[in-house]
Amino acid sequence: MQLKYNRQPSLGSSLFKILIKLLLAIVFFILAIFLIEKINFPSPEKKYNIDVTNEIKKL
Repeated sequence: MQLKYNRQPSLGSSLFKILIKLLLAIVFFILAIFLIEKINFPSPEKKYNIDVTNEIKKL
């Protein structure tokens, strides 16, 4: 007696695969945000004071 080959995955297994992929994507996204927060990006140390009064008087 031959066993019948089931080509279509059951609904439970396909939902389980989608749930695992979604969970891995969320974990990867949170991990990426956490690692980006740890990087110290350079910030300007001098505050720029631009004098625009001369330009306003010309108008």
